[in-house]
Amino acid sequence: MTTTTQSTTDMGSQENLLSYFHLPEAIALRDRVRAWVRDNATNQGMAWEELGTTPKEVFQSLGRAGLLGMRHDPHWGGTNQGPVASVILAEELCRSTYSGMAEAVMIHADMSSTHLAHGGSDDMRARHLPAMIRGAEICGIAVTEPEAGSDLINLATRAEKRAGGYVLDGTKTYVTNALHGDLMVVAARTDPAAKPSRGISLFAVSTDTEGLSIRSMAKKHGMRSSDIAIMEFRGAHIRDEALLYQENCGFGAIMARFEDERLAVAAMSVGMAETAIQLSVDHVRARQAFGGTLWDLQATRQRLAWLKTQANAARALVHETAIRMARGENCQSEVLMAKPFAGEALLDIVRGCLQLHGGQGYLEGEAIERIGRDARVMTIGGGATEVLLEEVAKRM
Repeated sequence: MTTTTQSTTDMGSQENLLSYFHLPEAIALRDRVRAWVRDNATNQGMAWEELGTTPKEVFQSLGRAGLLGMRHDPHWGGTNQGPVASVILAEELCRSTYSGMAEAVMIHADMSSTHLAHGGSDDMRARHLPAMIRGAEICGIAVTEPEAGSDLINLATRAEKRAGGYVLDGTKTYVTNALHGDLMVVAARTDPAAKPSRGISLFAVSTDTEGLSIRSMAKKHGMRSSDIAIMEFRGAHIRDEALLYQENCGFGAIMARFEDERLAVAAMSVGMAETAIQLSVDHVRARQAFGGTLWDLQATRQRLAWLKTQANAARALVHETAIRMARGENCQSEVLMAKPFAGEALLDIVRGCLQLHGGQGYLEGEAIERIGRDARVMTIGGGATEVLLEEVAKRM
């Protein structure tokens, strides 16, 4: 791959995409995110883990750093830098080893507020997007239900049309950012008789809506610095203007934005994997054993070399997919491959790295132990590996 020295302020410009991750703008962005992580996550990350959430002040700090609006138009205060920039953000936030924070941020910036940008009215965008880009408002998305996860066929939450709006009834689970958020993108069935692809709509719902109750779920195994909640709608009335896109067009919108979500999740896996490997290399080079260090053992070096190979392969697929997406190419299959491949590679890598850390890697508070806990959800959230591979098979 040839690296060009031509500079551009547009991270999605056509002529430089093949070498974009090496352009000065990309390097500057990566350095900016790393600086934010160094100045914030390094000192505050453990407090977020203990709180079980990422405080609003963190979003505001990211907003001041210009890191929440990379998928939004400059008209609303964003920078419109596209999927490649999002990949850089996801990777670098996860290098902090506080991936719960990264999850909360990416859901806000790449997975939920983008629905307002694409499907909201001008008035809605004017009221909410600038605040979300500043981190003054927090957004999330509520699709999953007790009986409906990766498969939307069983979606049961209903939005019944009434004069001047809709009435919502149903339950959403595993909703990140709901406990301290301001606006949630909610999927509901508006035509019960239609197929899911033709009977689901999306709504922008304020968390203080009458008839909506929000309560915390059980403590998670990992991703502890992001909160999850149950949202229960019992006759919750929302106005007509809360509708995103058009009525009964929510399924297609969910699928389209799933590409952004799954690419971000894949990039998070890459950042976690590469950090786990670096922590392990540092550990085995220092760990004295058998008259030398663990690094002196051929089996250790070759194991780490193989884990590094897996991480590089995942990163290459994720980066190529981001580039193709930025070019406007149809890369549905590549996204469906990148997310499970990066997630499964991460689990293999973390398993090997934890083994090399020995008992130290099993102590709570150690960075490698935290990555190990956080990594487990990466083959589940955003679409389970098995579900996504089935979609890949359908396209073969």
